[in-house]
Amino acid sequence: MAENLEGQLIELIATDRTYIPISSMDGKLKRQRTKLAKGIDLSGLRGKYSGERVYARTETEDRMKARGMSEGIEAFCEAYPRQGEILRGLIAEQRVQSETHLYFGVNEGSRLSADDYMGVMLDLGFTEATAKRLYPELMDISRNLSKKRDEERSVLIGGSE
Repeated sequence: MAENLEGQLIELIATDRTYIPISSMDGKLKRQRTKLAKGIDLSGLRGKYSGERVYARTETEDRMKARGMSEGIEAFCEAYPRQGEILRGLIAEQRVQSETHLYFGVNEGSRLSADDYMGVMLDLGFTEATAKRLYPELMDISRNLSKKRDEERSVLIGGSE
């Protein structure tokens, strides 16, 4: 039982440590993609570009979009002031929520092996060769990010109201 639990926790920690740099890169790539796209000006080309290797076009369409939650509440409160106060009171009520977190980490003086991380990367669909090439870079990023956070980590594993 304890041996199986040890293996499960090692897999969780290796997965979490792999998740952190990939998640960080994901956020950076999303921000960079938006920044780059907003910086491309096709207005002088009537919204279209066709080059040797790439193309682009802009399209604008009007769409009906649902009102935002706070905007909807404000409109309701203006139309129905008495009921609006009741609604605001209901929204302001706090409710107790129970959350269960699993906290995990590596014991002082212990480390996860390259094989522990490789197993996670293979489970993600990387080939063994790709995982071996990616491993050193991923670990460098993970170590740099770990300096900015506490070593103990947690995952929300349950909750109720």
